Amino acid sequence: MPDTLSIIVVEADRERAFMIVDGLREAGEFDIHVISEPSRLARQIQLQDPDVVLIDIENPSRDVLEELALASGPKDRPVAMFVDRSEDGMTSAAVEAGVSAYVVDGLQPARLKPVLDAAIARFRMFQRMRTELAETKRALEERKVIDRAKGMIMKARGIGEDEAYALLRKAAMDQNKRVAEIAQALVSAAGLLA
Repeated sequence: MPDTLSIIVVEADRERAFMIVDGLREAGEFDIHVISEPSRLARQIQLQDPDVVLIDIENPSRDVLEELALASGPKDRPVAMFVDRSEDGMTSAAVEAGVSAYVVDGLQPARLKPVLDAAIARFRMFQRMRTELAETKRALEERKVIDRAKGMIMKARGIGEDEAYALLRKAAMDQNKRVAEIAQALVSAAGLLA
């Protein structure tokens, strides 16, 4: 994240918006934009492309959460939501929509910075987990393709698994490619010939 965070504050009440902006200015150096009309929130977030979204709302609706999910904002940036009250199931719905911090009992200026810090930290943690999960899935898929290619080589040449892998590895080194790329090419070629 950049040195000076850009923050969108979603707050319909003008006085509360000023209170939030003042609280943020006391907490640090931020580039702050206020959205007073939460309708078309997804579009407004996409246009502004902030680092963080801070929403202060009396009682969140599923529509607001759906707008957040549509903006894919929670997947791209931390979102902190301050609510005065919360109906049953809204906390889990907010978390599913990607809200990084969901604070019930309203917004207090002194809590802004710690909650934003927590939202950013949690967002980064989940971002790392998503990256690790994607890498693990990719590695698993590559392993499946390599195993399939090894099986094809073993069957075609009548050799063992270690020898088949050695052939794949040698071909990869000779062509300056990864073993998974060579295995995928072999599997694809075999599919065309079948």
